[in-house]
Amino acid sequence: MTTSRMSRRGFLAGSAALGVSGLLTGCVGAGGSDDEGDAASSPEGNGTPESTGPVTLQSSLSDPQPRAALESLIDAYDGDVTLNTVAIENYRAQLPTYLSSSNPPDVLTWYAGSVARDYAARGLLLDLSDLWTGDGACAGFSDALRSLSSTEDGTPIFVPTNYYWWGVFYRPSAFEEWGVEPAETWDDFLALCETLNAQGVSPLTMGTGGTPWVAAGWFDYLNLRVNGPEYHRELLAGQHSFDSAEVRAVMDEYAKLLPFIDPNGRSYSWQDAVTPLVQKRAAMYLIGAFITQAFPEEDVDDVDFFRVPIIDPSLPVGEEAPTDGYFAASGSQNPDGAKALLSHLAAPEYQQQFIELAGSSNLPTSPDVDTSGFSPLVQKGITHLEETDEITQFFNRDSSDELQATADTALTRFLDDPDDVDAILADWQAAAERVFDA
Repeated sequence: MTTSRMSRRGFLAGSAALGVSGLLTGCVGAGGSDDEGDAASSPEGNGTPESTGPVTLQSSLSDPQPRAALESLIDAYDGDVTLNTVAIENYRAQLPTYLSSSNPPDVLTWYAGSVARDYAARGLLLDLSDLWTGDGACAGFSDALRSLSSTEDGTPIFVPTNYYWWGVFYRPSAFEEWGVEPAETWDDFLALCETLNAQGVSPLTMGTGGTPWVAAGWFDYLNLRVNGPEYHRELLAGQHSFDSAEVRAVMDEYAKLLPFIDPNGRSYSWQDAVTPLVQKRAAMYLIGAFITQAFPEEDVDDVDFFRVPIIDPSLPVGEEAPTDGYFAASGSQNPDGAKALLSHLAAPEYQQQFIELAGSSNLPTSPDVDTSGFSPLVQKGITHLEETDEITQFFNRDSSDELQATADTALTRFLDDPDDVDAILADWQAAAERVFDA
């Protein structure tokens, strides 16, 4: 499995979908085939396929606000859609089964990048080329988004509808009360944690109970800061070992954080871990901008963030900007209906409607959505991504869902027993090799 290198300029290029003025699988195998593409295509010259019957949409958006937001988009759709919502960890585990079943869901929520390419390489995703050409719903999206939504040979297999940034989120009013400020260097960050700890505040909140993937956030960022974006991509593509000196250096820095993480976090979900932040019992949370959907409405204006501090200033600065959306199963019994629904979900008015109703700080992928009225926090997020050197996504999105499972096991073991790091990394590499060899 390989991942494509994406710079800040590349990610923000194109039709300004993510730029300064707009910001921030027929069965497709590794190479695809003409027969497969023809079987999946819509009537010639029609960029928006016609629905020919009921469509099933399998959704991992189980949190109340995103779920309600998606339901509103389905209610506005002039077609017959059955929406099935599954809790995300169960959904992740079942996704290969959904896609490979004899009668799969037609459309499914998930992520752009390597994780989508991985499913496409197994011949499980529908060719969506006609949505990216002519007057197709994604034809005006940026070249960077098209690349992120395509197989290695350039066949589009994904419809991106929103993206977001990661950062260290905090409450400015709480920092003012505690007499502290955001840190720019790693040493300053650790000193900030010490100061907060001395005041009886948990410096960091992190919910890994039921959502163990959250632990990969710190791993990703520390690897970006210790070894750089290129090494990070190569590691997740199987070109380096998790049982290496470079990864051990990452875990050495991770270990420095453990005394500062709220110990209740091992029983919290990511949403539960927001509560100590809201109540000012915890100070900071490394998470995506979707955190705002878990904040009480009256407190959303008291949310800010700063970048994960720099450790090695000689390295390019990488930031995570995951991209969400939908793909369709190659085994869909109604490919035209699936693409008609995808066109609806990608339309600018429905992108904007979803973001507003979901209560998140996500950003639209369509260049036709007016972002000028977005909140100051979102405007800062746009600048944050514009000013970084390189963009990654998240552990599984830059690798695969199967590799994410190995990270979940290794990193939660590490949180529980950091002294066993040597055995943990050896086991992690062995598990990763089984994934890459499968």
